Amino acid sequence: MGSGMRGGPKRATLGEGGGTASSAPRHGPVDIQAQKAANADAPRIPHLGRRIMDLFAPHRAALTLTVVLVIVTAGLSVIPPLLTQRAFDDGLFPPSGGPNLPVLGTIVAAMIAVFIVSALLGVWQAYLTATVGNKVMGALRVRLFTHLQAMELGFFTRTKTGVIQSRLQNDVGGVAGVLTNTVSSVLGNTVTVISAFIAMLILDWRLTIVAVVLMPFMVIAQRRVGQVRARIAGQTQESLSEMTAITQETLSVSGILLSKAFARQQTEIGRYSDENRNQISLQVRQAMSGQWFFALVTIFLSSVPAIVYLLAGYLAVGGAETITAGTIVAFTTVQSRLLFPLIGLMRVALDLQTSGALFARIFEYLDLRPAITDAPDARSVPEGDLLGKVEFDHVSFFYPDAAGEAHPTLDDVSFTIERGQFAAFVGPSGAGKTTVSYLVPRLYEVSGGAVRFSGVDVRELEQSSLVDHIGIVSQETYLFHATIAENLRYAKPEATDAELEAAARAANIHATIASFPDGYETVVGERGYRLSGGEKQRVAIARVLLKDPEVLVLDEATSALDTISERVVQAAIDDAARGRTTIAIAHRLSTVIDADVIFVVEAGRIVESGTHPELLAARGTYAELYSQQVTAPVEPTVAD
Repeated sequence: MGSGMRGGPKRATLGEGGGTASSAPRHGPVDIQAQKAANADAPRIPHLGRRIMDLFAPHRAALTLTVVLVIVTAGLSVIPPLLTQRAFDDGLFPPSGGPNLPVLGTIVAAMIAVFIVSALLGVWQAYLTATVGNKVMGALRVRLFTHLQAMELGFFTRTKTGVIQSRLQNDVGGVAGVLTNTVSSVLGNTVTVISAFIAMLILDWRLTIVAVVLMPFMVIAQRRVGQVRARIAGQTQESLSEMTAITQETLSVSGILLSKAFARQQTEIGRYSDENRNQISLQVRQAMSGQWFFALVTIFLSSVPAIVYLLAGYLAVGGAETITAGTIVAFTTVQSRLLFPLIGLMRVALDLQTSGALFARIFEYLDLRPAITDAPDARSVPEGDLLGKVEFDHVSFFYPDAAGEAHPTLDDVSFTIERGQFAAFVGPSGAGKTTVSYLVPRLYEVSGGAVRFSGVDVRELEQSSLVDHIGIVSQETYLFHATIAENLRYAKPEATDAELEAAARAANIHATIASFPDGYETVVGERGYRLSGGEKQRVAIARVLLKDPEVLVLDEATSALDTISERVVQAAIDDAARGRTTIAIAHRLSTVIDADVIFVVEAGRIVESGTHPELLAARGTYAELYSQQVTAPVEPTVAD
C-alpha cells in the first residue's frame, strides 16, 4: 500500500464527507445568541398559505379522491349513533312492549356494514394521504437541494454546512406529519364535527346547547396557545440547527484531529452539552405548551354526558317533553364521538401554526436568488483558435461580505494568457492570487471590468459550458468516502476502466493504485484520509485529466506537501499541463520557474510580469521573494 494507506472496513457507498464549507473561524457564543435572536421569530413570507397549497398541485387527482373518501368516511361515522337510537327505541324497547328481534337484527346488520365500509375506506384514505404527503415532502427536499446547488460559492463560505443540513433534514422533516396528515385530519374532523352537531340537533336541540355553549371560549384559547407553540417551534429548530452544525464541525475527520491536537475534547463536549440542554428545555416547553388547555377541553367534553343525564332528569320531572332512553344514549354517543375530532381539529390548528414557522424557513431558502446566473441570451463557449485564451480587462473585485470601507481584493488587474501558455501567479499570502482562479470559472462575479474566456465575457457564457472547459486542482483536495474509481468517475461518469487507467498513468498514480489490494476499488475513507497527501493530489489530478479540459487551474496544488511528494506531484502537473492553458497559483517559486509567463501579485495588483530570468534581472518583488525562498525553507501556506 501507499504511504498514506491505512486499514479499515471497505465501504462502497458514495457519501457526503464532513468539513465546513468555510474557512472562517467558528462562531462564538455571542454570534450564536445573535443568530438565535434573529431567527426566533419565523421570517415573514408573502402568500405562505397559497405557496404551501401549491406544493400539492401535482397531486390534484389523488387529493380529490382523498377528499371524497374523507367526507364519506366522516359522514358514515355519525350513522351508528343514530342507529343506536333506533336500536333502543324500536328494537330493544319498542312501544309495543318486548324486543322486536327482526327490527333489531336489521339495525345491527346495518351498523356492522357501516363499520366494515368505514374501515375499508379508512385504509384506502390512509394510503392516499401517506403517498401524497411523502411525495410532496420528497419533492420539497429535492427542490431545496437543487436550489442550493445553484447558489453561488459565496453563500456557502458564509453559511455553516450544519445550518444548511438542518434546513434539508430538520425543517423539511419537521413538516412531514403536516403534509401527510393535515388534509385528511382537517377534512375528516371538520365533517365529523359538523355531522355530529347536526345529529345532536336532530336528537334534541336543548341538550345540544349545553354541549356546545363553551366552544367559542375554547377556540379563543386555542389561538393563544398556537402562537406560543409557533414561537417555541422556531427556537427549537434553531437549536437543532446549531446542534447539527456543532456535530458536523467537531465529528468530521478534520474537526476530530483539531480537537485532539489541542486537547479540546472537553470544550467541544461542553459546547454540545450546553446546546443539548437548551434543546431538551425547548422540547419540554413545546411538549407542555397547551397541555393545560387540552386537559380542560377533555374535562369539559367528558363531563357533558353526566350533565346530559342530569338535564334529562330535570326535564322529565318538570313535565317537559319526554326524552327517550334511546335519545339519551344516542346523544351521549354522538357527543363522545365529537370529543376526539374536536380536539383533533384544535391540535391540527396548533400544528399548522407551528409548522408555519418551518415552512417559512424552507421558503426563505427557496426565495434566495443566486448572485451568479446565466444571462437570458447566454451561449456556449465558442470553438476556434481562441479556445482556452484567458483575459482580465481592468478587473476589480470585492468579496460579497467585505466591509464597506475595505480595500478591493483585486484592483484594476489586466493580463492576457494565450492559448496553451503556462501562466503562474505568485506573491505574498493574501495578495489576491487565489481570487484570480475563482474569477476565471466565474465562481464569483467581478465587481468591475471583465473576464474573458475564449474571447467572450464570461457573463455572456453559459456557466455549465464554461466549467466544462476548465479543470481545477486545489490545495485542499476533496475526495468522497468512496472507491478510487468512483472518485475518478465524478469527472466523467461514463468513463471506461481503460480511461481511468490512462488518466491515472498520466497523473503518475496508477502504480500506487495497482499496489493496493483492491486496486481501483479501494475505498479512500472520509475526505480521502486513507491516502497520503501526495496520493490524494495525484488522484485529484487524474480526475481532472479524465475531464480533459482546455484550461487547467492549479491553486497551490503542492504547497502542503513534503519535498518528495511535491516532486512526484509536480511531475504529474507538468505532464497534465502540456498542451493546455494552465493557470498556476504558486507559493513555492521553484514549481513555476519554467512558466511561460509569471505574474507577481501584491495587494490586489499585478506589479510585475515576465519569465523567471526576466523577473530576476528586474530585481523587483519577484527577485526578493525568490531570494528569500532560496535562503530559507518555505513553509506551506493556505490559499489566499
